Amino acid sequence: MARKAKKTARKKPAKQRWSQKVTETSDAMTLQDGVFKKTPRAIALSLKRSAERSTRRKSSPFRSAMSMLTFYENRAGKNLSATRKTKIEKAKDELRALYDRE
Repeated sequence: MARKAKKTARKKPAKQRWSQKVTETSDAMTLQDGVFKKTPRAIALSLKRSAERSTRRKSSPFRSAMSMLTFYENRAGKNLSATRKTKIEKAKDELRALYDRE
């Protein structure tokens, strides 16, 4: 006689906001609150200041700041409006200019 397999109740995993946690506790740097809601110039200046003050970053200040901008852009994905995406791209240009990179 064949036995029926027992069905076990599976718990749904809790929604995790790992990207938010990374942004808040990243080894790259500590970010100012609301940094991505400012003007492109202010975003670039804030990221530069945070990257240069950080003792936890693992690469150059420029790379840390640029990677944080790229991380933010990638995590927002399709939910990032065209105006916000433009703002992030301009902030990248501002950051390159602050570090004399073209």
